[in-house]
Amino acid sequence: RHDVKRVSLDDSLMQEDKEILEDLIAAAVNDAVRKIEQNSQEKMAGMTAGMQLPPGFK
Repeated sequence: RHDVKRVSLDDSLMQEDKEILEDLIAAAVNDAVRKIEQNSQEKMAGMTAGMQLPPGFK
């Protein structure tokens, strides 16, 4: 699974709201990963829709 656990910004880049920005960046990356995973699953389901695959392979 592709999860961002933590984002660290150099203190010299931002003095205020650094922690909030780090959390927002991590949330945005995780949201993008979820969308990619969902898109991949949908494409795979479309490709295997007519195949006679055993349970667990779809």
